[in-house]
Amino acid sequence: MRMAIDMNAIAPLTTPAVSVDIEGVNLSYGDNHVLKNVDLAIRPGEFFAFLGPSGCGKTTLLRLIAGFNQADTGRVTIGGKDISTLPPWKRDVGMVFQSYALWPHMSVARNVAFGLEERGVGRDEVKRRVGVALDLVGLGHLAERRPSQLSGGQQQRVAVARTVAVEPKVLLLDEPLSNLDAKMRVQVRRELRDLQQRLGLTTIFVTHDQEEANTICDRIAVMNDGIVQQVGTPMELYEHPANLFVANFLGTANILDGKVAGTGADRHFDIEGGLRLPIAADAEVPEGAKLVFRPQHANLAQPSAAAAGPGLALPCVVAHREFLGASVRYGVKIGTTEVAVDMPFQSGRDLHEIGAAATVTLSPHALIWLAR
Repeated sequence: MRMAIDMNAIAPLTTPAVSVDIEGVNLSYGDNHVLKNVDLAIRPGEFFAFLGPSGCGKTTLLRLIAGFNQADTGRVTIGGKDISTLPPWKRDVGMVFQSYALWPHMSVARNVAFGLEERGVGRDEVKRRVGVALDLVGLGHLAERRPSQLSGGQQQRVAVARTVAVEPKVLLLDEPLSNLDAKMRVQVRRELRDLQQRLGLTTIFVTHDQEEANTICDRIAVMNDGIVQQVGTPMELYEHPANLFVANFLGTANILDGKVAGTGADRHFDIEGGLRLPIAADAEVPEGAKLVFRPQHANLAQPSAAAAGPGLALPCVVAHREFLGASVRYGVKIGTTEVAVDMPFQSGRDLHEIGAAATVTLSPHALIWLAR
């Protein structure tokens, strides 16, 4: 069941959207350089993600914004105000932790009220804000229950309500969906996006799950080894990755090693295994580049097929296949390299058999050339 959002509850909790700027931040734990010259500009009202593998520094960066970590160099500003030296309780940010961090002995209402009472908010105002926050996330009718009497999704909503009740300028979400099952994650991430859009609250979301980031965030900072690799919209990152890490981390990427040879109209890419691929005259190919393409940007045809128009055709052998419902993913070998090709599934259409020869056809505009 989706959140029952009370539109009359929105206005009292809305605060003007602010920007978040991270400038020249470095942070080390001993000899471990965790964050390396991080510069980010997060726009007012934006749903922004820090995305990357475990240990890349994304949660460290989030905790730095919250005030739980201190940078060695650089600064963090919220709405143009430098908050780098302020303690967490003076930063006007709210954080939803991965574990939700609910008090098990307190009711839902008392959990939401806790932060307000710690800030010295008056009793009547606490009661009002608790009611508004719980109605906002559709849990007003469960105010007297304990966390143990709620589902995982409901506990997550309580954590959000508790954070929103203090009226933060920025909402920080530290992998808030990781404790939910797959079906509940899909539901709750939609609810989070809906709530964020209605509130217009600048929100920063940490996740290692590319699907979560792609579906709910306006822009994403892809991180690895403490470095921001690229910032952009989900589509920008997917279609125009800045490097091989981004290409491989966001979705499935086929990467072919080879060597660029020739010049002008005779320029070509010699692939390991003795295959030669012509390079379009207008293609920008950096020195030492690898050829990258997405599985859905390729087509799998019979061995005798040639690419239509200016396309490219490469002989291959089918190594394996997986039925994914709407599509069939083939693993095929081009020379000595195995790549993935996604073909739409249609009932009654013959499938390519494992071990059979075939042809991978590609359109030149679907090719990405990356050197690093």
